[in-house]
Amino acid sequence: MPQIKPKVIVTRRLPEPVETRMSELFTVTLAPTDIPMTFDGLAEAVTNCDVLVPTVTDKIDKRLLSHAGENLKLIAQFGAGIDNIDVEYANSRGIIVTNTPGVLAEDTADVAMALILATTRRLIEGAKIIENDEFNGWSPTWMMGSRVGGKRLGIVGMGRIGQAVARRARAFGMQIHYHNRKKTSPQIEAELEATYWESLDQMLSRMDIISLNCPHTPATYHLLSARRLQLMKPSAYLINTSRGEVVDEQALAKMLEKGQLAGAGLDVYEHEPAINPKLKKLSNVVLLPHMGSSTFEGRSQMGDKVIINIKTFVDGHTPPDIILPDML
Repeated sequence: MPQIKPKVIVTRRLPEPVETRMSELFTVTLAPTDIPMTFDGLAEAVTNCDVLVPTVTDKIDKRLLSHAGENLKLIAQFGAGIDNIDVEYANSRGIIVTNTPGVLAEDTADVAMALILATTRRLIEGAKIIENDEFNGWSPTWMMGSRVGGKRLGIVGMGRIGQAVARRARAFGMQIHYHNRKKTSPQIEAELEATYWESLDQMLSRMDIISLNCPHTPATYHLLSARRLQLMKPSAYLINTSRGEVVDEQALAKMLEKGQLAGAGLDVYEHEPAINPKLKKLSNVVLLPHMGSSTFEGRSQMGDKVIINIKTFVDGHTPPDIILPDML
C-alpha cells in the first residue's frame, strides 16, 4: 500500500528546485508570494497541516501553537536560528521542531569578513563618493582607515560560524580571541591560534574588533548591553551577523553618534526589518539587509535539509536536525 503523503504548508517562497522537490515528495501548499504570513494565515496553516515549514520571519509562539490541529507533528524550520519558535511549548504539544544547521557557516563568515573590511577601510564611504561624483583625485591624508593585520579580533560565539570567521581573519593576519559558554577543543584553539576569555567584559575592553556569532536565546538577549558596549575601546569596531537582539541597538546608535566607537558593520537588527534611524545617518556604519546566508548554494542546501528532516520523520525515524529545549 502506498504511503500517504504528509500535508506540508510552506510559509515563504523557497528556491525553485526546493519547491519542485517538495511537490514531488509531499502534498505541499507553497506560498503564492514572498510576503510573510499574517497571524491569521499562520493560525489557519497550523490548524490544517501535518508539517509546517516556517522561516525566521514567522513567529511560532504559544499563542499561535494553541491553534495547532491534532495532525501537526513537525515544524521543519527553513533556517538555522530557532529563536522565533517556542520549542518548549511545541514539544509539550507533541510537536517536533527541526532546523537547518551547518550549511551557512561559510556564507555568513564571508559576510562577517566583508563587514570587517568595509568598516575598517571605509569602503562604503568611498563608493558613495564615486557615486556622488565627488572624487577629485588621490591625497596622502584622505579617506584613511585602519589596517586589519595585527589587530585583535574578539569573537563572541565560537561555533561553526565563529570558527569560519576566525579562519578568514587569520589569513588577514589578525590575532584571534574568543568568548564562548565553554572552551573549544585544544585542536581548534591550536589551529586558529585562538585565546579563550572566560570573562566577556575583559575581552570586550581589550579588542580592536568584536564579531558577534552567537545565537539569540533568552541568555544572549542584549548580551552587548549599554554597559558592555561602554567597555569597548573608542577605536574599536562592532560586527554583527548573528541576531539583532543580541545588541542593545539604541545604546549602540548613541555611542556611534557620539564617536564613542570607531564604527559598526551590521547585517541584522533588533527590530527587523525596522532599523534605528540614527544608524542610517551615520557614515561610520555599514548596514546590510540580512543577507549573510544569501547564496544560491546555501539556500538550496537549507532546502535539502528541510526535506530530509520531513522525510526522515515521515518514515518513522528521528529527524537529524531535531531541536530540544535543553539545547537552547
